[in-house]
Amino acid sequence: MITTMLREAVAKSNVGEPLDLLIVSTNDLLRKHLAAKLRSERWRVQEASSGAEALQKTAFSSMSVVLLDPTLPDLNADEFQTMLHSQSPLAEVLPLNPQTGRPMIDDFCNDPIALELSQALDKDQIRSSFGPVVAPPRLPSPTQLPSMIGDTPAMKQLYSTVELVARRDTAVLLTGESGTGKDLVAQALHELSPRRTKPFVVINCAAIPEALLEAELFGYVKGAFTGAVQSRIGRIHSAQGGTLFLDEIGDLPIGLQSKLLRFLEQGEVQRIGSTDTLRVDVRVIAATNADLRRLISERQFREDLYYRLSVFPISLPPLRDRMADLPALAHAFLRIYSTRDLVLSREAMETLQQHGWPGNVRELRNVIERACILASNGWSIQPEHIIL
Repeated sequence: MITTMLREAVAKSNVGEPLDLLIVSTNDLLRKHLAAKLRSERWRVQEASSGAEALQKTAFSSMSVVLLDPTLPDLNADEFQTMLHSQSPLAEVLPLNPQTGRPMIDDFCNDPIALELSQALDKDQIRSSFGPVVAPPRLPSPTQLPSMIGDTPAMKQLYSTVELVARRDTAVLLTGESGTGKDLVAQALHELSPRRTKPFVVINCAAIPEALLEAELFGYVKGAFTGAVQSRIGRIHSAQGGTLFLDEIGDLPIGLQSKLLRFLEQGEVQRIGSTDTLRVDVRVIAATNADLRRLISERQFREDLYYRLSVFPISLPPLRDRMADLPALAHAFLRIYSTRDLVLSREAMETLQQHGWPGNVRELRNVIERACILASNGWSIQPEHIIL
């Protein structure tokens, strides 16, 4: 039943204020067909391919209508509606027939929104069946990764490797010293993959207290523990259809490693306080600067989890092994942090090239930022502005 407040929203839309409409279905063809038919001055249309993605979108906008394919891959329809109404209490949910794409609105034939949507869809013959999603075209081979700089042989090899593995759902383990750009490579793996239009969810395993990390990763149901006043999906779940980046995986508590392993093996998530398992389609990328084999020998990291994560290992070179890239990197950071047309003097560049860079590219970035501040009253960065 359309609520009184929603009827008032319809009245407002009649005088020029569009309403927000969300189409939720795992079928890309169905979503795009409905969105093309309904998008107008009357409706601001958004799309979501899963319950988790839909809840992310409704958290930042007040939805008026949700067209819901009840065959969601991650949440059952009743649970989705309960969680939806906790953050968008005025949203009206209309179920969709996933085969025909027609709203199942027989019981709502007197409601103005349902009638209006039905009439809009009737303007053109709707498809009788929506087939499988067509795979996206292959991306051209990149000359370098997004946001990364360098053309040394080590970097060219990295670009080629990332471009190859990005097309697949293979689990990737990124290793390398701190500051080498593992987060940028993870982002590039996502952006060059068929999942690039879906969420890219990052969780730093070292930054969240162990007591909270399980709830953050797997979610929980209402009443699971003190303070759980409503159900919540976890970060794994919120990456539905996209990519989950587990940074600093070497710091994952040993007690959570078996639960993460089960997710990797079975593609299922069990929230705290629930006996139900939910299917999740997520590509996993992990990163660490730790020696995982040493942690395995010290019984701080599970060997079976290591092999699940490192199906395709990629090691990032330290800056000292690609010093020919340093000038390009330094000038790129100079463009970012300089508030005027500062230049690097030859003597300053020589100072940079003589350093060992234990902190890698991150350390270089910080050095250039400091130098830009110290040289802000002049026109060039001199050796005295380089603080190492």
